[in-house]
Amino acid sequence: MSKLYLVPTPIGNLMDMTLRAIEVLRSVDLILAEDTRNSGKLLKHFEIQTPMRSYHMHNEHKTVESLVERIKGGTVMALISDAGTPAISDPGFLLVRTCLESGIAVECLPGATAFIPALVQSGIPCDRFVFEGFLPVKKGRQTRLKTLQDETRTMVFYESPHKLLKTLGDIVDYFGKDRRISVSRELSKMYEETIRGSAQEVLDHFRKAMIKGEFVIIVAGKP
Repeated sequence: MSKLYLVPTPIGNLMDMTLRAIEVLRSVDLILAEDTRNSGKLLKHFEIQTPMRSYHMHNEHKTVESLVERIKGGTVMALISDAGTPAISDPGFLLVRTCLESGIAVECLPGATAFIPALVQSGIPCDRFVFEGFLPVKKGRQTRLKTLQDETRTMVFYESPHKLLKTLGDIVDYFGKDRRISVSRELSKMYEETIRGSAQEVLDHFRKAMIKGEFVIIVAGKP
């Protein structure tokens, strides 16, 4: 049966790889990987010898149709990203949509994703939240932030190290210096860290800190 699996991979600690994920990656005919060099280390660690092919944001539009044709022809594929669950701020949505439109079964395994542990351990309400991913770098950034000023649900953002201070500064400007936030980095890794407090307190902390790793920012909704 034609099928595409979406397989989460560890965001840091390799012990977070599930037994089922290993089994699926061993059983499929082809693994689509965001970075074959990075994923090659993971496959080697778990003794997975399935062939890989590169599938990332720069080639997904050009290759999606041919990949779907291969799956329709009987090739069972798995999609993985560099870390976490495919299609969450990573390539995957286009392939999933095209597969479903072509009558191909799609199955996503449960597993690692960065924003869930960051949200749950933030101490900020997590019963209702909105995932915003990465803010626009330039065009549309102010519009997005203004739209979110009246958001009452907890907000979840991803951010890279070189844009962290800018984004924290924007949070102070648009949501107020007293808004409760939590910033987590290096989740599941040796130097995992979560800083909680007011937006101003957290900004002041990172102005003095060495900024490394990928960040998840949790922002309390408007009271």
